[in-house]
This record gives sequence, structure tokens and C-alpha cells, in this order.
Amino acid sequence: MFQILNEDGKIVNKDDMPDLSDDELKELMRRMVYTRILDQRSIALNRQGRLGFYAPTAGQEASQLGSHFALEKDDFILPGYRDVPQLIWHGLPLYQAFLFSKGHFHGNQMPEGVHALPPQIIIGAQYVQAAGVGLGLKMRGKKAVAITYTGDGGTSQGDFYEGMNFAGAYGANNIFIVQNNGFAISVPRDKQTAAKTLAQKAIAAGIEGIQVDGMDVLAVYAATKHARERAIAGEGPMLIETMTYRYGPHTMAGDDPTRYRSADLDSEWEKKDPLVRFRKFLEGKKLWSEEEENQVIEQAKEDIKEAIKKADQYPKQKVTDFISNMFEKLPNNLVEQMEEYKAKESK
Repeated sequence: MFQILNEDGKIVNKDDMPDLSDDELKELMRRMVYTRILDQRSIALNRQGRLGFYAPTAGQEASQLGSHFALEKDDFILPGYRDVPQLIWHGLPLYQAFLFSKGHFHGNQMPEGVHALPPQIIIGAQYVQAAGVGLGLKMRGKKAVAITYTGDGGTSQGDFYEGMNFAGAYGANNIFIVQNNGFAISVPRDKQTAAKTLAQKAIAAGIEGIQVDGMDVLAVYAATKHARERAIAGEGPMLIETMTYRYGPHTMAGDDPTRYRSADLDSEWEKKDPLVRFRKFLEGKKLWSEEEENQVIEQAKEDIKEAIKKADQYPKQKVTDFISNMFEKLPNNLVEQMEEYKAKESK
């Protein structure tokens, strides 16, 4: 397993230490702290009924944000439903992320210049889509990649293999990330595959694969940067397995992780917390303080307060919106229905 920082925040792999400035290191920490607060507040907002679908992210910040930090603005993100933080840091306004959770169609409309698709709800489907985007980038001669994410459960889906096989066969500009948090909802990883690692599944597709400490933000960044450089140099796609852990439930839709995870396992992974580890590293370099962290926390809370207020006040969806968004030219049966609902909505 590729690692740069151990659990105590000490460098154990000097040769692969990424060339990041002090400001860049601090920005990485800022994003992780901000995203942890966003996760906590999103869970609270979900319980209040102000958000709809939500998949917790705490514990996976290094995997999500370390990989995103290695990207450029022109790169395309094809996220799974847990990967909203990457979209936000790629340019999706926070209020739109909340609208996505509420099921509002505007939450799926990427602003101009934000190269991303909406979060994919179908497990693994984003891998096939990413392969197509990656091939398109290659054919257009773009120095950009299409990156996609799934969990360990997604590797048991047919789309996972099909997407990687296609990308491998055509040498597409792709990075495939598997965030292995140990459980596909409640099914342990060893119950869904006999493979020793998930990274080795890259071999069948003829592409490079690597297993990375997903609680080590520097290792994830370095591996993703390497994968990006390979892809834009025409050396083909890469699969990165990040060994990570989601502290919360699979989603807020009724999953109870205490039914399939032990307190001892939770405790073991909490000692590997990506924020704690990176904080120790930065404090050792005198780059981070409690005061700076509190400033980030307060800023996150203020931003979230404003964003959820805007999302709450956003115009409600109408049936006519769904009809008009689906078709450029309405079929006859929907023309009739459109008029019917227009009349209802005007009352």
C-alpha cells in the first residue's frame, strides 16, 4: 500500500513526497476541515427534513479531496452520489449541491465552465460514462482527464469492468478511483470478491493499478497526480484503490452501521483519521494552528447557513418543468398533459 504520512503525521516515504508549497498544504487542510463541517451540518439538515438524499463523507476527505487537488479545471469529474465535495471544490455552488440533495433539477445543472456530470445514483454506471468522456478528450487532443469514483461495492458491478476495459482498449484519458471503505452498504468486502485487492482488478483491463492509504491525503494526491500525468502523456488510464473508511452510515436513508460494524473497528479507523494525521504533520511544520482551524469552521458554518437559505427559497419544481426538461419537442400525449398541468399550476 502506497503511503507518505503514517498515522502520527510523520513522513515515511520521502522519495514520493509531493512538491507542494506551504500555501498549498494549508489549502488542502482547509478544504478537509471545511468538508468535515459540511458533512456534519448536512447530516443535521437531513434530520431536520431540510435536505433529502445524503451520503455521509466523514473519514473519506483525504481520498476525495486529495485526488481532486491533483486535477486541473479542464478535467472532467464523473462522481458517485458520495462525491459531492469534489463537485463543490470543482466549482459547483454550495446551494446547488443542496438542491441536488433536495431532488431539484437545478442541482444537476452544472454552471458554465464546471466540467462535471451530476452525481450518479446507479452504482458503477459512472465508470462507463467516464470511459466515453476520457476517449473524447483523447480524440480531441485535450491535455485533460476524466476521473470517476465508486466504492468497493461498485467493483462488483458489470459497468465497472466494462468501463475500464473500454478505456484500457482505447487508451482513454481516464483515472478510475475505488474508495474502499470496507463495506458495500452492509456487505464486507471479502464477501463480494475473492480478489486480494481491488487495485489488482486493473490487470484484467490491461491498465496500471495501485493501492493507496486513503487516509493519507498526500499519498492520494501523489498517486492521482501520477495517474493524470500518465494519461495526458498517452500512457493510458489507471485504477487507484484508496483504503479508507466512512464513519457514518452508507446514506441517511435508514442504514444503521452498528448492525454490521463493531465499535472496535470504528475505533481502529478513528485513529487513522485523515484530518488528525494531516493536522499533526502541518503543526510539526508550524503551518497550522487551532485559531486557523476555528476560522475555517466558522466560515464553513456561515457559508452553509447562506447556501441552505438560498436553496430553501429557490423556486419550487413544477410538473411542467419535468415535462419541458425531458423533450425538445413534446409528443402529442404530453402536449395535452402540459396544457392540463399549466392550467392547474396557474391557479
